[in-house]
Amino acid sequence: MDHVATLSDAEGRRPLLRPQREPPLGSHLTSARRGYWHHGVYVGKDRVVHYSGFSGGLWQCGPVEEVSLAQFARGHAVRIIEHPEPPYSPAEIVRRARSRIGENDYRLLTNNCEHFCNWCLSGVSHSAQVQRPLRLPFRVLNALFQS
Repeated sequence: MDHVATLSDAEGRRPLLRPQREPPLGSHLTSARRGYWHHGVYVGKDRVVHYSGFSGGLWQCGPVEEVSLAQFARGHAVRIIEHPEPPYSPAEIVRRARSRIGENDYRLLTNNCEHFCNWCLSGVSHSAQVQRPLRLPFRVLNALFQS
């Protein structure tokens, strides 16, 4: 993987600093996929815990699992999403992530890989990439009825 130091983008993602340096323990990682960002928590020693979701195929959802950083990345660049002052220590974030290994309750809109990572780091389960497209229809309806 090619990791180059640059400034964060508008979503708070930034590439990892160097290939020979591992991410900080408890980091919220993301990697681009076709049409979405995949998320995981770095748990140390080149390992990531993530909700595998649809990674095994469109019709079968996978569980929370621990995989190598290379398996998580699938050949794509991996970035860190910054969480300023998370309420949990890195060790507690790792413990929280590992506590859900084997869970098999993936739901695209309410319990996906981003929900999982945000819960591990902040205790709040949410997904910005799910919320973003859902806002537009409500804005349109609001504009129609405000006129």
